[in-house]
Amino acid sequence: MAAAMGEIEDKLAELRQTFRSGITKSVAWRKNQLRALIELLQDNEDKIFKALHQDLGKHPRRLPLLFFPASGEVVSEPFGVVLICSAWNFPINLALEPLIGAIAAGNTVMLKPSELAVECASFLAETIPLYLDCKAIKVTNGGVDVCEQLLQQKWNKIFFTGSPRVGSIVMSAAAKHLTPVTLELGGKCPAILDTLSSPLDIKVTVKRIIGGKFASCNGQVCIGVDYILVEKKFAATLIELLKTTIKKFYGENPKDSKSISRIINEYHFERLRKLLEDPLVADAIVHGGLLDKENLFIEPTILLDPPLDAEIMTEEIFGPILPIITLNNIQESIEFINSRPKPLVIYAFTKDETFKKQIVSGTSSGSLIFNDTLVQQLCDVLPFGGVGQSGIGRYHGHYSFETFSHEKAIMQRSFFLELEPRYPPWNDFKMKFLRLAYDFDYFNLLLLLLGLKR
Repeated sequence: MAAAMGEIEDKLAELRQTFRSGITKSVAWRKNQLRALIELLQDNEDKIFKALHQDLGKHPRRLPLLFFPASGEVVSEPFGVVLICSAWNFPINLALEPLIGAIAAGNTVMLKPSELAVECASFLAETIPLYLDCKAIKVTNGGVDVCEQLLQQKWNKIFFTGSPRVGSIVMSAAAKHLTPVTLELGGKCPAILDTLSSPLDIKVTVKRIIGGKFASCNGQVCIGVDYILVEKKFAATLIELLKTTIKKFYGENPKDSKSISRIINEYHFERLRKLLEDPLVADAIVHGGLLDKENLFIEPTILLDPPLDAEIMTEEIFGPILPIITLNNIQESIEFINSRPKPLVIYAFTKDETFKKQIVSGTSSGSLIFNDTLVQQLCDVLPFGGVGQSGIGRYHGHYSFETFSHEKAIMQRSFFLELEPRYPPWNDFKMKFLRLAYDFDYFNLLLLLLGLKR
């Protein structure tokens, strides 16, 4: 058993190393592999038929010209009864936007707003039945016990917005019924800051980073900037610009500002306080750090090179704390990001087109934004969603409709032109390939239709 496990781990390590090399992203590589697969089928036709006969009793056969005359189409149909669990940081938007997609696709919906945004949850529960069909769209409020009861039920689709920890619970519950899920989670979203020569570009960049960190719910947003990657030589300048701009945005005493949000509750306040109380993290504070428990307020806080193994650099911060991580060369940012779980968003501020291409091809994230922050949330022609630990699936605009729909393939044939099998077997490779496709669930037929053969 141990030997088998070791073999599996070795194979998995090689697969991961090969994927990281980038070779599989090449179109040429993909075509070559598909052509090789066609050769495999061609060269081993007799062996394949023999194996199919021994395992399943299948016999070699001709496949008629199956698809003529015929027509095909894809029809979107609703999943059925769906559960939508929304988050507390944007309690109206994150409830209604997926609801729109679910309704547009023709589903009935159980909406579960976050219990942490009490007033918004009450508003949704009271108002939605006054406007929407209360037999088809229902709102259920409650805490953890209600969530557990909901997850015990069988749904045709579950859409969840929240933390990766709770997302794993949702996915485990869905797996019991083989229920498809969309998980809009989060993670540590980096901002790569390349060296910019124009003072105006630098000022705009700093403003947009601050807006992407503190202006949106005071850092309590999944797509907010979690930390900055910058070259060491630019760190001091960046810190001074951040300090100046924070004062310009929120005044000398941000606590008195009406433009900055408080922390959602005492639990999250204490969580953030503990992050800052780590002695090595506390030593890294270069701006801010004021905490007011009574008013659940934390001042915009900047850190310089906190320990990379500290919790503040391994877990999503989800608050007004902004670490700056310095690098010898900004190119190192790609390796730094790839050494951590895939983020929901990567923000990159650069004019270097070569570097942009390197980031596009060399990293993986839910989305990638150049020279701005948060704007992807407002662009409904682009899909929004994570990858890996930052989420599964996507929505926004037409993608919301697709998320809540099953795409059903429909083919219609005529009774005219029925071709009977005849022997001996065809010599033409294309006919051989069609015959094999019958026993390979038509995957090989797809390759043929793509023209991926010599």
